[in-house]
Amino acid sequence: MPVVDGQPLRILHATRAPVGGIFRHILDLANGQADKGHHVGIIADSLTGGERAEQALAEIAPRLKLGVHRVAIHREPRPSDTLAWVGFLRLVRQLKPDVLHGHGAKAGVFIRAGIAARDTIRVYTPHGGSLHYPLSTLKGNFYARLERALMDSTDLFLFESAFARNTYQRTIGTPKGLVRCVFNGVTANEFDPVVKAADATDVLYVGEFRHIKGADLLIDAVARLRADGRPVTLTLAGDGEESAALKAQVQRLGLGEAIRFIGHVKARYGFSKGSLLVVPSRGDSMPYVVIEAAAAGIPMVAANVGGIPEIFGAHTEALFAPSNAAAMADAIETALENPAATLERAKSLRERIFQHFSQKAMVEGVSTGYRDAFANR
Repeated sequence: MPVVDGQPLRILHATRAPVGGIFRHILDLANGQADKGHHVGIIADSLTGGERAEQALAEIAPRLKLGVHRVAIHREPRPSDTLAWVGFLRLVRQLKPDVLHGHGAKAGVFIRAGIAARDTIRVYTPHGGSLHYPLSTLKGNFYARLERALMDSTDLFLFESAFARNTYQRTIGTPKGLVRCVFNGVTANEFDPVVKAADATDVLYVGEFRHIKGADLLIDAVARLRADGRPVTLTLAGDGEESAALKAQVQRLGLGEAIRFIGHVKARYGFSKGSLLVVPSRGDSMPYVVIEAAAAGIPMVAANVGGIPEIFGAHTEALFAPSNAAAMADAIETALENPAATLERAKSLRERIFQHFSQKAMVEGVSTGYRDAFANR
């Protein structure tokens, strides 16, 4: 049986879409594990991610002794999943991992639906995934049943937040396998300060343009503030499936002069383009953008949803009710009208991130989870 701290492990990470926080988490984890001498590989969908994913995977590939592998995996369930799953299993047989670590719902199915070698542990990190769908919906009910069917085929559940763990146990059940919470973490250089750009707007959004991320709510909040005589400006840094809809919303509300789109940029560059970061998510587990911004000392307000309160700790005054543009507008106005208090909170939050949300702590926590799972087997 492999011993985590005694010899290199063969670790294979699997994900569907190589985008967003899940992908960032996998890259950081893989880099940290490679630094410790483990033999690491990544399987990711070949249909999404575009040039950014290609570049990121090309950069990390020389460090991964088990390599980078792409398989066509669609987001929604479909008959072609069978072919993708067969290709996935073929890679697993070739690479002979000690640890098969699935990230997100689709990869979580793939790693647990197959027959793994007796000495292989199967690890699952949902990253929200199927947990975002209410049980009252047809899709949510289907995903919950699938999760329940696979629950006992999992040696280790690694949740990135207590919120995700509690949601899983409430909606799916209590697993027989080990359950651990390990916070996402950021690297040392992300604690360097970010210099605000000369053309910075009052408010800033950095992230994907997806319904669950709530950028449309932020646009509505800015419209409210401006209607009330507060000439707030906004920069939207990101892209995604709702790009066209968001741009149409800006035009419909007559906010073309107040809101600008700068496309997808690196997070730290994006942080320089506004005085106050707003995280308007309708749902989230442990969003990296919040941890990254807090590490850099960026003033911020965020929706009181998912694992975000676990990041903010005692700073609950910076959180607003989710899916509520009016509450968001009030939080933005309060933060902008009290810049000294907002900046002081940002400094305090930076210290909290330094203590509890480092990449080193994340890698060590995951390694401990692996070790305990092997011992449990």
